[in-house]
Amino acid sequence: MNINLTIAGQAIAFFIFVVFCMKYVWPPVIAALQERQKKIADGLAASDRAAKDLELTQEKSAQELRQAKEQAAALIEQANKRANQIVEASKEDARKEGEKILAQAQAEIEQQRIKARDALRAEIAAIAVAGAEKILETSVDADKHGDMLNKLVAEL
Repeated sequence: MNINLTIAGQAIAFFIFVVFCMKYVWPPVIAALQERQKKIADGLAASDRAAKDLELTQEKSAQELRQAKEQAAALIEQANKRANQIVEASKEDARKEGEKILAQAQAEIEQQRIKARDALRAEIAAIAVAGAEKILETSVDADKHGDMLNKLVAEL
């Protein structure tokens, strides 16, 4: 066996193996590596986009939360103003109702005073007639002397 021939045979076999690998094995391996590299790059890009989207979403939600708080504060302020208006209107209505009740009471008092005065006049007239009857010791007819009695009542 010749060592040179063996080395030459091994070199030829190795060369054929390298050519075979370069033609049939390397392209799928390189394609798989490139595909993997592309997936990793796409994943990183998607991760960056997701991080930016998350940041924008957080900012947007924080802004909407601020706006919601402002709107809530405005609504509370409006509700307080409306409540104050209702209280003031109720006070005004109560005051008007009190004045109305007071006016009715005064009118009723005036009517009762007039009734009492009329009753007193009638009583005084009756007492005057009774007194006159005692003085004159004669009967005075109220129907006949009505005008005179009315004048007497008017004077009293």
